[in-house]
Amino acid sequence: MVTLEQLLYEKFGYSSFRKGQREIIEDILRGYDVLAMLPTGGGKSLCYQLPAYVLKGSVLIISPLVSLMEDQVQQLRQRGEKRVIAFNSFLETEVKRKAIERLHEFRFIYVSPEMLQSEQLLHALMNVRISLFVVDEAHCISQWGYDFRPDFLKLGEIRKRLGSPTCLALTATAPPEVTDDIVHILQLQPLRRHIYSVDRPNIAIKVEKTEFVQEKVKKLFDYVKMLQGPGLIYFSSRQWAETAARQLQGEGIERVAYYHGGMDSEQRMLVQQQFLRGQLEIVCCTSAFGMGVNKENIRFVIHFHMPGQMEAYLQEIGRAGRDGNKSIAILLYTHGDEDMVQSLMETELPTDVQVKRLCESLSLYGTAPNSLELQMSECSLTDVQKRILTYFLETEGVASSPRMLTEQEAADLYEKLMKKIESRRQWKRKKLREMIKWVFHRSCRREFIVRAFQQSLTNKPDLCCDQCGFPLDGYLRVEKEKQDFHFHGWQTELKRIFF
Repeated sequence: MVTLEQLLYEKFGYSSFRKGQREIIEDILRGYDVLAMLPTGGGKSLCYQLPAYVLKGSVLIISPLVSLMEDQVQQLRQRGEKRVIAFNSFLETEVKRKAIERLHEFRFIYVSPEMLQSEQLLHALMNVRISLFVVDEAHCISQWGYDFRPDFLKLGEIRKRLGSPTCLALTATAPPEVTDDIVHILQLQPLRRHIYSVDRPNIAIKVEKTEFVQEKVKKLFDYVKMLQGPGLIYFSSRQWAETAARQLQGEGIERVAYYHGGMDSEQRMLVQQQFLRGQLEIVCCTSAFGMGVNKENIRFVIHFHMPGQMEAYLQEIGRAGRDGNKSIAILLYTHGDEDMVQSLMETELPTDVQVKRLCESLSLYGTAPNSLELQMSECSLTDVQKRILTYFLETEGVASSPRMLTEQEAADLYEKLMKKIESRRQWKRKKLREMIKWVFHRSCRREFIVRAFQQSLTNKPDLCCDQCGFPLDGYLRVEKEKQDFHFHGWQTELKRIFF
């Protein structure tokens, strides 16, 4: 009989498992539902990819990240795996139709949670032997997860419709209230929890305070010129990301691009692929970039703007040093940065006027799913605001009973929704206060981070944080021969990369 180690080498080319992988895989093969929290770069995908070669049937992987899906499909195909498909917005209609017809032939079936709402696809999946039901980025299932998605809430019911196959829920950053939500919504039982430290000991952590924004910009330019790349620079706004990229180019820093959610999907994919292939060295980005990027040699992550909570910060710095080599995370802070974060947090929540208008609309036109989507659009709600209100309406049972509300019901619903929104506002402010406290913390920053996840730091690395002290020497740029790269437009470049 082939051992797990032999399979690991034969299929993936690795001679040994990373911490936690073997234990997680063994529990899956024993038939346990598993909740696994491994740090970013800890090799979560192997925990379901290897069992696929032992279990009979197909592995269904639900992921909110189209870029991550496409990246993993590409990697599997490069290893010679042909029985893999990804159902997402990039899949052409005719290709999707043919794939659904022969769904049972695929070993790996990747699907976005939105695509999983399709009854046609769901019905096809019900006729397939699903041996493992994987929820990637499982923190999205919890309203307290930093990247909450309402479509994830239906996964527990969908899993039941598929015959309750063994489930693996994966995340890198989930405090206890989020892991409890994951277990409850996915109905994980019998359950094995594998919770590993969120600490990434190979990433040195530094916070640098500046008095003025102009000084912060200068610091950013100095670090980019000084530090060994590749690197990511995070900004709170699309405009800042674009402007910084152009200014860096103006400073003579080559191979820089920007990335944010307002760009065309093809342009975003191009930037990502260029970065993965080393054609770009630096990406100025918003939080839209990162989670789906499997690049092992990112040497630095700079935050020009502070994230609103520790979970998001940890996810973003976790892009660095996935190869295990030393990397650095630098957060630049100027007095008043928290005001921008506070403002952005407020725009994520629906206003009093928007909620009132929606409730009044529900009393006139009812709560049928298609009608609800249209009414939300007419209330000028952003995607994030829609996600939050959809969740609240579902928890109140409104979205599941398509009918017109009475005036009193609409008024009561408005009061309930406003209370929930205020509760969320207070929770976000609490998370921001924790982040500010960390910025001004005078002891070990690493210890503060792991305590925020109710963990303890067992081994402190020599290159720890600015409070513990470490030299920058080992992170400085090594001059290498410049690569020639000529940009011919994103359409031409995409063809060159993929065809």
